[in-house]
Amino acid sequence: MKSPGAVVAGPRVPDCPLARTVETVGAWWTLEILHEIFDGRAGFEEIRANLATPAGVLLERLAQLMARGLLEPAAGAPDPEGRSYRLTALGRSLRPLIVVLAAWGNHRLPPEERSLVLVDRRTGVAVDPVVVDRASGLPVDTGDYVFARGPMASEAITARYPAIP
Repeated sequence: MKSPGAVVAGPRVPDCPLARTVETVGAWWTLEILHEIFDGRAGFEEIRANLATPAGVLLERLAQLMARGLLEPAAGAPDPEGRSYRLTALGRSLRPLIVVLAAWGNHRLPPEERSLVLVDRRTGVAVDPVVVDRASGLPVDTGDYVFARGPMASEAITARYPAIP
């Protein structure tokens, strides 16, 4: 019998895409480490110094990200001990999530209080990312877009979401 407040391993609704994303991303530090590597800082010592993380803790976290398939060791490492990392295709696919999360965090601040902004590298002009439907190009953050159960939905998903129209 589980004690009250016991942590249950795995997502509550295993086939929920939000739960799968959280399971893959894991803790907050995942996004910080991936952000460092997206920005070209791939050497262990550079990542450690930028995030002010103890070496043992960072090694453990990097090992977890490699086990999840988000990172892999990189050849030709800039790190003196040869420890450098690169994103896998799965890791690179998280860039839009990081960009949108950062933009969301900035939206509550006046522009003059933002410490980090996304800009067009060519022009230096700040950009405001939005999530759009690939087919129509329309933003999907309105009530016109809703979740519907997919063909492999579990009973839990089926009970909460309508069928695809």
